[in-house]
This record gives sequence, structure tokens and C-alpha cells, in this order.
Amino acid sequence: MDRATPALSTGVTGGLIALAAVLLVATVLGLTLRARAGRFRAASPGRPAKASGALTEADLGGGLGRQATLVQFSTAFCAPCRPTRQILAQVAEMVDGVTHVEIDAAERLDLVRRLGINSTPTILVLDPDGAIVKRATGLPRKADVIAALGTVVPGPVVQDPVVQDPDRSRK
Repeated sequence: MDRATPALSTGVTGGLIALAAVLLVATVLGLTLRARAGRFRAASPGRPAKASGALTEADLGGGLGRQATLVQFSTAFCAPCRPTRQILAQVAEMVDGVTHVEIDAAERLDLVRRLGINSTPTILVLDPDGAIVKRATGLPRKADVIAALGTVVPGPVVQDPVVQDPDRSRK
């Protein structure tokens, strides 16, 4: 029994070290994915937007926006898809010439494969010609959606509804 005790303690120690290493790697990976969720990035680094896949009205099942189109890929059991839908609809209402199109990823597997959609919600920002300009995965912040539209829509994206009286500011 005396010989088994050192071997047993070495095995337990090695197992605990391995467990700690796995937990550390999983934590770093989780934090990295969490930080990237909802952040817009260029459609395809190193490739022009047209090469990354332009979408047509036939692909979307509806018309393209005059200035931009927000395309959301969703699934029926996606928890963050509902708030994403609300945010994109609000932004589309706020910005003139922008439309929001939601696509069921399960029904449009052809587009999912063609565009490399790996999770839902995935949001694409299209220019007026249907070229993919920006892309995000996960629940975005409204400010990030507006900033992504700023790369496509010329001029100020959202007009400030509060107009201050110039005489009032001098008092």
C-alpha cells in the first residue's frame, strides 16, 4: 500500500492541474467570444464587398433599401433574435432609406451556406446594390448598428430630434 500512495497523489495532482488548465482555456475562450458578440466587422477582410456575396431582392424575398438594408438571419429557438429584431426595426424606422429584412436560417440553408452563417442572430449591412459591407454575430447594441450604417449612409445617420433655441442657450 505504501507504494500506491505516491502514485495516487501524483495522479490526483496531475488531474487537478489538467482540470485547472481546461477551465482557464475555456474561460479565456468564453470571454473572447463574449467580447466579439454583436460587434460589427468588415464583411470579408482582404476581399472586396462584392466578392463576399452581394444579395439580390430575390435572395431577400423583398426589396433592398434605398440607402442600406439590415439583414437578420434568425431561427425559431434563438433567444437573442427577438431583441435583435426590435433593435434593427427601430433603427430602420429612424434612418430614412433603410429597410430591415429577417430571414429564417432554417428555411434558407442555401444562403446560410453561401454566406457562411454559423450562428444566429447574424446581421449583415448591405449597401444600396446589395453588397455586404458589415457583419455581426450576436445581439448588437443600437449604437453599434447606427455606427455600422454610417459606413454606408452618406451624411448624418440619425438626425437629432431636439433642436435648441439659440436665444435660450445664451441666457
